[in-house]
Amino acid sequence: MAHNARNSRILVIDDEPDVREMLQFLLEEEGFLVETASDGTSGFAKLAGRDYDLVLLDLMLPDVSGMEVLQRIRREDTELPVCMVTAYGSTSVAVEALKSGANDYFSKPFDNEKLILEIRRLIDARRLEKENTQLRRALKQRYAFPEIVGKSESMLQVLDLVKQVAGSRSTILITGETGTGKELIAKAIHMNSSRSDHMFIPVNSGSLPPELLESTLFGHVRGAFTGAVASHKGYFEVANLGSIFFDEIGTINPDIQSKLLRVMQEKEFIPLGSTEPVKVDVRIMAATNADLKRMVEESKFREDLYYRLNVINIQLPPLRDRKEDIPALVEHFFQKYGAENGKYLDDGGRSQLRFDEEAMGILMEHNWPGNVRELENAVERAVVLATTPVAPASVLPEPVLHSSGMGIRRDAGGNLPDDASLFEVVADYERRVIIEKLERHAWSQTETAEKLRIPLSTLNQKIKRLNIEIKKKSEQSKSAAS
Repeated sequence: MAHNARNSRILVIDDEPDVREMLQFLLEEEGFLVETASDGTSGFAKLAGRDYDLVLLDLMLPDVSGMEVLQRIRREDTELPVCMVTAYGSTSVAVEALKSGANDYFSKPFDNEKLILEIRRLIDARRLEKENTQLRRALKQRYAFPEIVGKSESMLQVLDLVKQVAGSRSTILITGETGTGKELIAKAIHMNSSRSDHMFIPVNSGSLPPELLESTLFGHVRGAFTGAVASHKGYFEVANLGSIFFDEIGTINPDIQSKLLRVMQEKEFIPLGSTEPVKVDVRIMAATNADLKRMVEESKFREDLYYRLNVINIQLPPLRDRKEDIPALVEHFFQKYGAENGKYLDDGGRSQLRFDEEAMGILMEHNWPGNVRELENAVERAVVLATTPVAPASVLPEPVLHSSGMGIRRDAGGNLPDDASLFEVVADYERRVIIEKLERHAWSQTETAEKLRIPLSTLNQKIKRLNIEIKKKSEQSKSAAS
């Protein structure tokens, strides 16, 4: 086990030079890194300046008692192994030291072999605990909110609610527009629950015909219908002790609604073609972008199922209401798709891709009807099309470039409204400057680009984005003649 001593650092605090020298020689022979201190004050100074794997602490010191040093160590680090050593061994002193947080106790002169074995044991135990703590922390960070990015107040409130409900057994209804990340929230709840070691199964309720959805959820026995040549377990049985997430729950038909209600109430279901109920323990989460309450009023959704599902409601905000999250989301997606496509990676494997100022301005002004999913698609497209680490606006999708959400609004007189945003004011000024230059140079884009000292491609992008109509030569001639 000598390899365990490598890089393990021990601090010896003892006022006797002979003891310090002997312990340093003994421990260094075993491969440990050893530092020494002759009193409590110098011991505190060394503890403050460096991390140690173990402290050998004399009970009798010239300035402060070893017990005081031990108590101070314990106030600052409850896990650091501390072994007390003294020439004044007695049971009462040993008990007091152990009660105060010492890991072990040795009387001088001590058995060298036993001392080394105990030091190794304590350091190994400490190292193992640290590794487990780091692993638990890494797992917690990894699974706490996978893929969920946002520091806006509205998203922080959502994540606080996720933390609160994850440990419960309650049914969750997640509402919000398409593309807001409802499935990601359901996964976060599952991964932060006691069910995280079991299956999380998402079900796209609207993509399967009713007869196939029923078999998919509840399974069937052999011969239950034409083509059922073997028995098949449904999602509920497969997800036992785990979670099932129903996306677009409002699309399932009344028949399936009835069977789903039975599972929620009785914790059992009957596979197609069978008469034997199957017991299950599955947490149900559902999502919808429809108004389920209105569907209940219109008799399109069962009222009793609605109230069973809507025990806890998590409402996800649309991206247009949390635009301060856009830069962080953009960076997240650049890293994700930059790594997947191997685009502009540094030595650490991180993508150096980013948008230029104009492109980011467009992203911040766009209304994002498709929410985070639309933004993700826009960034993925930019990663694929980017030919430099700084991606220009031209790599953005047409709907983003030309959406009404980022157009320049004008009142009846053709002027900017009083509530115009800074982006609209700048875009309006930019548009007037470009048109003036184009008119001055007979609508020649090449000459205009030269005068504006920008690349022709950049001018063309701006002409397109600002909806500037280029006059043809015939129109120019007519204008001149008139």
